[in-house]
Amino acid sequence: MTGAAKFIMIAGAVIFIIGFIMQFINLGRLPGDIVIKKGNTTFYFPIVTSILASIILSAIFYLIGRFR
Repeated sequence: MTGAAKFIMIAGAVIFIIGFIMQFINLGRLPGDIVIKKGNTTFYFPIVTSILASIILSAIFYLIGRFR
């Protein structure tokens, strides 16, 4: 198996596991997230959750790059 195929399979497995765990952890309904409900339609835009995830991932990647 080539390196690219192995990487795609591992990335898919990681995304699947994270998605499964996110069902049980109530992350994503932070104050500041935009929720619009009209009739039978609900629009949810997790702006604060995205900013928080970006900060955390940036710190993790910075530390990985720093100690590499």
